[in-house]
Amino acid sequence: MSVEPKVYGCESMTGELRRVLVRAPSDLRDWEACGWRAEPDPAGIAREHEALCAILERAGAEVVLAESPSENADAVYVFDPALVTERGAILLNPGKELRRAEPAALAQDFERVGVPVAGSLSGDEWAEGGDLIRLDERTLLAGRGYRTNSDGIWALERQTGLETLVFDLPHWHGPGEVMHLLSLLSPLAPDLVVAYPPLLPTRLAQLLDERGIEIVPVPDEEFETMGSNVLALAPRAALVVNGNPETRRRLERAGVEVEVYEGAELSKGDGGPTCLTAPLLRA
Repeated sequence: MSVEPKVYGCESMTGELRRVLVRAPSDLRDWEACGWRAEPDPAGIAREHEALCAILERAGAEVVLAESPSENADAVYVFDPALVTERGAILLNPGKELRRAEPAALAQDFERVGVPVAGSLSGDEWAEGGDLIRLDERTLLAGRGYRTNSDGIWALERQTGLETLVFDLPHWHGPGEVMHLLSLLSPLAPDLVVAYPPLLPTRLAQLLDERGIEIVPVPDEEFETMGSNVLALAPRAALVVNGNPETRRRLERAGVEVEVYEGAELSKGDGGPTCLTAPLLRA
């Protein structure tokens, strides 16, 4: 009897990336309302996104394009509206009001590509994917801040059954500028992360130390250019945005194989490679 191939399931953020959902940039008219740093060039952002998809495919991942309606520039950051687990997708509820229609839209794509919806948040239960880090098969890290609140975090814990460890995020530049947990730290392997230590919550830094997880530190001058926003393609294989040469050198010294993509247009909304991708299946 033949066995159907597995098409979804993520128990960590560092297993080999086998299948990934992305959204091509389309409706960019509200870039300013979304808080992007500058107006994106439509031709340039399309080229960068096509090149990003090609890198993901060369790394061995099946790239699935979202086809559901996109109503804002931020929708290209497809990681934020949902959390894919081994049971299926949990539809989140973004704290950023402009993005609240995105989870329902993504549900259409999940159905089309064979990923069941295993739960959802609603009402005042706010959570964005950028504030959620799957540390291992049992542990979820959650950043509590302006985009993700306690009600959203506890709803996620109930629906996923994962031990959820909560860390308060810094005020930074306030509610108008995104500060996600993934802005501060990205897993690269079970025992390795890249992070910006000056802004790490103390308890999170202690947790990493207690678990023997090494930190590759991002230098001060490369924090705001998303040096700490890194996508693991596999353990110790990483995709980074161009423009952070010292972070890249430090990653390579730590034994990480680094792929670089151009994000001059794609990242004008402060979204790096983790934001631009929604992993559907990791091995």
